[in-house]
Amino acid sequence: MHSSSPDGFCWFDLKARDVAATAGTLTAAFGWRAADPGGLRSAHVLEHRGFRIGGLSDLSAPVYPAGLPDHVALYLAVDDAQSRTAAAVAAGARVLVEPFDVPEQGRVATLVDPVGAVVSLWEPGGFAGWEHPDDLDGAPAVPVHRGPDPEAARAFYRRSGLGTGAASFEHADEAASWCPRVRGLREPVRTPGGVVFLADVP
Repeated sequence: MHSSSPDGFCWFDLKARDVAATAGTLTAAFGWRAADPGGLRSAHVLEHRGFRIGGLSDLSAPVYPAGLPDHVALYLAVDDAQSRTAAAVAAGARVLVEPFDVPEQGRVATLVDPVGAVVSLWEPGGFAGWEHPDDLDGAPAVPVHRGPDPEAARAFYRRSGLGTGAASFEHADEAASWCPRVRGLREPVRTPGGVVFLADVP
């Protein structure tokens, strides 16, 4: 899942109300370590066997609206956040957050696809995202788009030119969303805030 080139998912950020309890669940279930960000940063860095695999952000920070539930932000690598956002809108997406610069890291935008799933676009600058080997058990696997109309979702990503790599699209009688998976996981794991990491092994 190396993602230095724009094609597919490259990062996730788990946003939680109870960071300590969530970190404990991730450590117990996957062996992940949450490194204290220190300074003014609000996001812990999640590590697994020496690789940075994601972020863990505190929803109590002032930057987040009150009452926002625990959720996962998943990031697609793109070559140009501005033009890819425009193409996605032309294909039926709605913009939640216009493209903006993250100093020394990259550029990001957040969209809602036509079937209702939220996805973020990441244009790498100083930070490209995941670097762990594709076969590393316990690391993030390619996520799954679940919702009532998987074919419409698949068609949107193809039409908009947003590369989702090997991601799958599955039917589910629930609001559409991108769901994180963990390589080698045999049973789903739910965090204290209700975020579910899907199994990778049937």
